[in-house]
Amino acid sequence: MPPTTDDHRLTALAEQSAALISSLQTPEGAYPASPTFSAYVGYSWFRDGAFIADGMSSWGEAASAEQFFDWCARVLEARSDHLERIVEAALAGRPVPDEAMLPTRFTFDGREGDDEWWDFQLDGYGTWLWAVGEHVGRHGADPSRWRTAVELSVDYLVSSWDRPCYDWWEEHPMHRHGSTLGCIVAGLRAALGLGVLDETRASAATAAAAAAEARLKGEAVSDGHLAKWIGSSEVDASLAAVVGLLNVVGAGTDIGRRTIDAVEDDLTKDGGVHRYLDDTFYGGGQWPLLSCMLGLAHARAGSTARARELLDWAASTAATDGSMPEQVDRHLLAPTRVDEWVDRWGSVAQPLLWSHAMLIRLVVELGLRPDADVRRATSDARA
Repeated sequence: MPPTTDDHRLTALAEQSAALISSLQTPEGAYPASPTFSAYVGYSWFRDGAFIADGMSSWGEAASAEQFFDWCARVLEARSDHLERIVEAALAGRPVPDEAMLPTRFTFDGREGDDEWWDFQLDGYGTWLWAVGEHVGRHGADPSRWRTAVELSVDYLVSSWDRPCYDWWEEHPMHRHGSTLGCIVAGLRAALGLGVLDETRASAATAAAAAAEARLKGEAVSDGHLAKWIGSSEVDASLAAVVGLLNVVGAGTDIGRRTIDAVEDDLTKDGGVHRYLDDTFYGGGQWPLLSCMLGLAHARAGSTARARELLDWAASTAATDGSMPEQVDRHLLAPTRVDEWVDRWGSVAQPLLWSHAMLIRLVVELGLRPDADVRRATSDARA
């Protein structure tokens, strides 16, 4: 376990992280996943970006979060005809093939890009809705600014929520994943709370959210904890978000507590959290963003001491310049698999903006941020 980091250093690292994210946000409003990692350069993910936006919003950087939401809205509105075809095909019982569904990432100028990727993922379209809902509740922003994009996202999720797709890690497209279902439920709930849906859409979103939640809690549970996918007995660290930040399964409920325990028992070593047991990506290292996500789940379950330990571990991964990586190699699950990824894409992504955002979010959750009014005033001034 790394030595305890004092509050001042943690706050300074969070402040530095917010400044880094702000400096790298593009004029279009997109958040780069990583500015230097070869496989990520030039792209922004709805999922990663939504968590980054939530971190920035929680730190008082409202303008930054809203610029990202504006970018998401433009991406979606530019594809309104495509989305209408997807929805109509699903309603007619002839769903389009996976390759015709929306991709998971876009270039900064809103294009789908030319690189081959593991693209069809539904989680990002739920997480951006969730992040908008969190932001509106936190800062009182007017959600009508994103009404059309919210409607398009709701239609897409209502028509397609039950389809198998790639998970958070661009893997296992033949399954329905616990974390994906959680993101969809959180997004539909948030959209309903915004008050911008007409009666027909609201009714459809309510029904879809209830069905997805029932599927999650009824079929994506094994031995009392949320499972990596329906039919699996394994746990995935992404599920910490479902019982933490997304609050789809309460951290203090039986399923929530058992999920936290399973991630601790199976995937955590000295405060560092692996994605899942069979991970071989860069040797299957430990991800600071996942330590922060688990810390958030612990905090919401009332275990603030453990949350602080996980935050300290995540902070210990920062380089001397403050940059945080995607993962570290302190405890590899598959050490013989590192070189193949280095040969393919180069060194591990650093900085990874999502890592910085999750540290910010846990610092805020534990009450370590500067005065909220001061942060909000700073954000307003930058706007």
